[in-house]
Amino acid sequence: MKFLYILLTSLLFFACAKDDMVVVADPIFNIPIGFPTPAFPEDNQLTIERWALGKRLFFDPALSASGKVSCSSCHLPQLAFTDGLSLSEGVEGRIGSRNAPSLANVAYHPYFTREGGVPTLEMQILVPIQEHDEFDFNILLIADRLQEDSTYVAESFAAYDRPPDAFVITRAISTFERTLLSGGSRYDQYRNGNSKRLTEKELSGMTLFFSERLACASCHGGFDFTNYAFENNGLYESYTDSGRFRFTGDTNDIALFKVPSLRNVGVTAPYMHDGSIASLEEVITHYSNGGKNHVNKNPIIKPLNLLPSEKDDLIAFLKSLTDDDFITNPKFQ
Repeated sequence: MKFLYILLTSLLFFACAKDDMVVVADPIFNIPIGFPTPAFPEDNQLTIERWALGKRLFFDPALSASGKVSCSSCHLPQLAFTDGLSLSEGVEGRIGSRNAPSLANVAYHPYFTREGGVPTLEMQILVPIQEHDEFDFNILLIADRLQEDSTYVAESFAAYDRPPDAFVITRAISTFERTLLSGGSRYDQYRNGNSKRLTEKELSGMTLFFSERLACASCHGGFDFTNYAFENNGLYESYTDSGRFRFTGDTNDIALFKVPSLRNVGVTAPYMHDGSIASLEEVITHYSNGGKNHVNKNPIIKPLNLLPSEKDDLIAFLKSLTDDDFITNPKFQ
């Protein structure tokens, strides 16, 4: 996909500067144990009216030119808000160029898109709307469409005291997305004191995962199992997608992509920025072999020569990161 950064820049007034972020806690959603309290923009504090409007918009195909594609088309709750496809399908069956990432815990992300070129959720919402292979629409035309619906007008005034315009659309959807918190997996329950929640196999895999030998946690550490950095993991020797370079123009950023969270990784296949790896087994084999040679590959990625039993244990641990309550939560359906 070709991100229209010029248009995004021209629409900066829709975005919320991080300096304006303030902390909020609300019973609409539960903050997992050990997670920081999410911050909501000062001009977009969390209310039930804003959340409900954002949820309705998230599932509404009226946001696309064809009226057939919604945010939820590529972000299914039961798949931790991914879509199970290598590359997502937009309007008129057009196929995108990148794998749809999970929306779990996006409230904590410091930037968005695989190259990190979008600083806020409010701005990120503009990306699929304008992309030719996604919604292929214009947010002003969406606003016109929504203002013809009296129920949307009423909900918009209740939430923001204004009609459903670009301001309302970007902020309402981002409000809903910021409540998509996932931190209740069996691993979390074990970490929070329930020693019976992980099997011996999963515990062995956890030890491997956090070991210096494998160093998985050097990139996939912290409460969200990501450091949000940009890395090359040796997926290819030559990339058709130049990654972060598209945003920075720095050759050191060629084929670097934002490190994804491993939360719910057991249900978010296929993997990598282009969805080119179909299973966790293949992912582990990739890292065990050390990946392909690339000038920007992170030097920490080298052959691990894992035993078959070690691969199995690692996969078992990764599957323990699935948050069943999150992917079946009726509030997000």
